[in-house]
Amino acid sequence: MPVHRLFHGAALALGLSFLMTACADDRAAVAAKAVAAPTGPVEAIVLGMGCFWGAEKRMSEIPGVLDVESGYANGDIEGSYRAVLAHEKAVRAGRTEQRNHAEVVRVSFDSGRVDLETVLAGFWENHDPTQGDRQGNDIGSNYRSAIYTADATQQAIAEKTRDTYQQALTGAGRGAITTEIAPLKAYHRAEDYHQDYLKKNPDGYCGLGGTGVRYPGASHAERRVDAATPAPLDGGALAIDRQLVVFEAEDCAYCKLFKAEVLDHWRADVPVIATLNPHPPTGWKLEKALFATPTIVLFENGREVSRYTGYNGEQARFWKWLGQRLLTPEQRRIAFESGTERPFTGSHLDEKRPGTFVDPITGAPLFRSDAKFDSGTGWPSFFNPVPGALTLHDDHSHRMKRVEVRSASSGIHLGHVFDDGPPPTGKRYCINGNVLKFVPDAPH
Repeated sequence: MPVHRLFHGAALALGLSFLMTACADDRAAVAAKAVAAPTGPVEAIVLGMGCFWGAEKRMSEIPGVLDVESGYANGDIEGSYRAVLAHEKAVRAGRTEQRNHAEVVRVSFDSGRVDLETVLAGFWENHDPTQGDRQGNDIGSNYRSAIYTADATQQAIAEKTRDTYQQALTGAGRGAITTEIAPLKAYHRAEDYHQDYLKKNPDGYCGLGGTGVRYPGASHAERRVDAATPAPLDGGALAIDRQLVVFEAEDCAYCKLFKAEVLDHWRADVPVIATLNPHPPTGWKLEKALFATPTIVLFENGREVSRYTGYNGEQARFWKWLGQRLLTPEQRRIAFESGTERPFTGSHLDEKRPGTFVDPITGAPLFRSDAKFDSGTGWPSFFNPVPGALTLHDDHSHRMKRVEVRSASSGIHLGHVFDDGPPPTGKRYCINGNVLKFVPDAPH
């Protein structure tokens, strides 16, 4: 929920854009959460973890937590969403010295079932407390990490857990905690539409959250806080020259959609692997922190060279992103700008071996070699495509009326089809050889 996200009001009605991934709420589990009478005194503490939508969901999953309410805390201004956004702009422009509120959640818990240290262990594990005035892609003092306490006892426990978690972070090679720990001085309940937001909007933004470093010593068996984060991928076991890594999250609806529509049918040359750990493979480097899932990162020689964040069914857009990295400039000109290679200059004109011509990005089959013929035109020509491999489009460019041929899997431009081919179809699929890849049949 970045400060510059002035489109937020409209997004609440329309749903967030593909740049913000889904973090689908486990609604059945939440609905089944028992509403039991407290077994001990009910306590409350106010926590800032960045965007309060994800914080509300994550903290509510800790057994013993009774209620989590979104709000604004410890600022010097009016307590409303519009006021907070407007004030942050003034702060960044240097027009005010008044302090902005932090987006927070007020966590009420049954102290007979869960102690404050366990609640705070969930706080430390479920966001990155080392980022200062930001959380992932959300930038501004209103996204600061904070613990606002009700009394001296809470203050002491908060400081103790900070020191404990700092030791764990230091041991994992992470930076210093920037979390503000202070008495609660002001609290304002957030607007109704912010309450239980991810229950009402299961495709809402949730982000990755967490550092992957566990809080030591707490009773992990008694709480559910994004369960066990798997270890980072082993960089030594991956393709060092070029590797795609899909960073996913539990309960991420769009991660599941990307898997169903893309990963489950993967035939591209570049190897791909998925992970629930938000950190790069060991020994490799991300250019910046991840902030949403799915995020697909292309690594070359162990370094990030490009990323694609969010997915909402736009397959052609994803393949275009990947094609911009995999294809040569000449291939990109043909594929994405409807270009044409000069006759008799392209690849595969004389290719006659048994095999399949495939999409150069997705690897999906386009034509079999037994459907290829010599048309004398200077371009590879075929009389029949693989079923379902192509889409056809009217083309009136260059003052001509033609039928354009595109790859169904990636949407790239391949060429044109004409009605002067040989039997049995009478079609001539005139294809740019530079946007074909040939895969010979395996020897028998």
